[in-house]
Amino acid sequence: MKINCPLPFDHTDAPAEFGTMEAVIAIGQAVEKAGFNAGLVTDHPVPTGRWLDAGGHHAQAPFVMLSLLAAHTKTLRLQTGILVLPYRNPFIVARDITTLDSFSGGRVTLSVGAGYLKGEYRALGVDFEKRNELMDEYIQAIRLATSGEEFTFEGDGYQAFGNRIIPGSPQTPHLPIYVGGNAKRAIRRVVDMADGWNPFFTMGGGVNSNTTRTAEITNEDDLKAAIDYMKDYAAKVGRAQLPEIVLGGVNKPGEVLTSQEIVDRIGTYRELGVSTAGVTVKGATRAEWLEDVARIGEEVIAKVQ
Repeated sequence: MKINCPLPFDHTDAPAEFGTMEAVIAIGQAVEKAGFNAGLVTDHPVPTGRWLDAGGHHAQAPFVMLSLLAAHTKTLRLQTGILVLPYRNPFIVARDITTLDSFSGGRVTLSVGAGYLKGEYRALGVDFEKRNELMDEYIQAIRLATSGEEFTFEGDGYQAFGNRIIPGSPQTPHLPIYVGGNAKRAIRRVVDMADGWNPFFTMGGGVNSNTTRTAEITNEDDLKAAIDYMKDYAAKVGRAQLPEIVLGGVNKPGEVLTSQEIVDRIGTYRELGVSTAGVTVKGATRAEWLEDVARIGEEVIAKVQ
């Protein structure tokens, strides 16, 4: 089982602790040393004040942060968790990815989602109601554009006739693309187009799932049902090798677990077919956060790998 680490650079309330190059270097190297598989950064380029005041969070520019992280690590994978794909022209995304992937030695994983903030869509001039169609289209465009080969693609309002992005991704067979979301449409998209699936636990009772506009997964039974749906759909369309299942977090929202409880929970998820899971690191200061990273490495990662 591989363990991912959501990174704390979105803690803009403590810029001296998490918003400096010194913090990037210390955190990146500590996460790598502890044995985490990937460092994750999220994506909210221009969130609404209303959403932030209701408990939402800021996010630094994802490819900038991953580039800084790449410069001070050697083996840690660099993962968006997640990138709201419809916000950006897919060829701009492809150029950013292949640049980072090439200079980092093929360490990038692109996790994408359709997003859910209408106000952010509006600010970026993207039609919220078309987000699912744009997701499907942009994944196809990025697949072609990161190949290193000349490509032709016609999308919604843009065209590429014999264009090239050189170099392409150095990874074999291609840049890994994961898709987030709990809804059946998202699961079908994973099977049809992606290398992996990023499900995540919701709070239940319509609290979080209504905000994020996705289906509820509140417990292991819900997760198993969603995985079974993925298996059934894969069999229906003839996909023999199932996508990798990369669970957003071991902890359910608001849940506090001991290290042993996390280890036990990971064992349960492994039996369901999960290959990678996120574990949240806690700490109000950088020192506390780094101490918790080391603890998770010793008490969790060392026991599940």
